[in-house]
Amino acid sequence: LTLGPILQQVRRQNVLGIFLLSLLLSDILFIFTMPLWINYYRQDHHWQLGVMSCSVAGFFYYSNMYISIYLLCCISVDRCLVVTYPLRSKTHRTSCYAWAQCVSIYAVVTVLHVMVLFNDNLQDAHDGRDDRCYETYPMEKPVALFNLLRVGVGFLLPLLVLAVSYWRVLATVGQSPGLSAQVKRKVRLLSFGVIGIFSVCFAPYHILLLTRSLIFYTRPLESYCEFEQRVHFAFSCTLALSSLNCVVDPVLYVLVSNGIREDVKVCCKRNKTTQTNERAPSRHNTAKLNNQII
Repeated sequence: LTLGPILQQVRRQNVLGIFLLSLLLSDILFIFTMPLWINYYRQDHHWQLGVMSCSVAGFFYYSNMYISIYLLCCISVDRCLVVTYPLRSKTHRTSCYAWAQCVSIYAVVTVLHVMVLFNDNLQDAHDGRDDRCYETYPMEKPVALFNLLRVGVGFLLPLLVLAVSYWRVLATVGQSPGLSAQVKRKVRLLSFGVIGIFSVCFAPYHILLLTRSLIFYTRPLESYCEFEQRVHFAFSCTLALSSLNCVVDPVLYVLVSNGIREDVKVCCKRNKTTQTNERAPSRHNTAKLNNQII
């Protein structure tokens, strides 16, 4: 539904449209793996499709999560520059610059997850009894260290960037006398909505991930295994929450963006115009017949 209007924005060299298109492509790649995850959970955490399909599904899942996080950061910084430095930001806000940012994010996240994919020993989880996908227990030390880096660089740092960017946006908009109260309210709702939904989608997963890694480092093996058993269902729920960003992305940025909403209205008007033109000949003939009768 959102692909058509977003492509219209990209054709007009709209920077926000380029970020949204990159976000949309990442979401679509993740959605293609949804049947595999649905089957996995329906089979009570038994992966019956082989190691390679597990690796590919996990690669798209985690890549989508962090590509989405960093693209949301790019959008928030872009909005901040537009509001706080409208004239100065024109030289930097070009379509080439936006494409370069998107390609860089895709490249960095992909390379990192390919490295993890080759170093992660998923074969141990497929021993014929459990057949779990990305649920190897107990956690290994390199995996625990990588989890700590994911929490710091993949969640806390982007959250800080989002918070600072929208704080600057709110401060600038609040001091602007030329904006109406309705516009200011809309900016406030969008800012709090982005940070709130970002926290709801990604915070629970990364908090539990951080806790699991710290428990692994600080407690003996028996205590750590008991903790993993207690939080296993909750951790699965946080994975489901993190998948909601695929729904949240278009709701937040496509429906609130004036340019893209206008494109949606134009498409609807075109459909109505086409239907009206199809009916027009019959009405014209009726009017002509009435004139002849008169």
